[in-house]
Amino acid sequence: MSKNEQSMTKVRSNPHSGRLKKTVVMVGMMGAGKTAVGRALAARLGAPFLDSDAEIEKAADRTVPEIFERNGEPFFRHKESQVISRLLDGECCVLSTGGGAFLAEANRQMISERGVSLWLNADLPVLWSRVKHKDTRPLLRTGNPRGTLEEIYNKRVPIYSLADLSVVSDGQASIEQMVDRVLVVLATRPDVLEVK
Repeated sequence: MSKNEQSMTKVRSNPHSGRLKKTVVMVGMMGAGKTAVGRALAARLGAPFLDSDAEIEKAADRTVPEIFERNGEPFFRHKESQVISRLLDGECCVLSTGGGAFLAEANRQMISERGVSLWLNADLPVLWSRVKHKDTRPLLRTGNPRGTLEEIYNKRVPIYSLADLSVVSDGQASIEQMVDRVLVVLATRPDVLEVK
């Protein structure tokens, strides 16, 4: 059995053990579960959980929708890159990012060099079922939010597929089951997760 197989077996038999050696950056579409799964993953590993949108809101003293409305998306994306860079320089953690953060090539490169990107890959019906009743998504404030989501999805999935690691978010697994799946994938990267 290879070292990777041994690590994966340890994680499967005891998915509560491990120590982060690099920050895990959760990427993917709105509604993929980045915050919920990221928070549970951090708790399981005893690591800090941070959300880049929350950190931007704290720094700007306004909500993401307010920043979009007042300053526009380019301003927001610039601040987002600055915040992600600062957080990658801090203590190893689980970092949830907004759906658009991974689209910028500079962000992708920075994340891969200083952490690891993990794509929660959810298909369109799963995403729509999770976001259709929420009005907190600035990009979906259109006359046809379902169509807008599909357009965003089609543009972004090829970019998300460039992530270092990927886990399917099928809408069937519980949050804890998703954390188990993520830990199995992280165990393939000993530079990211030290399995105890």
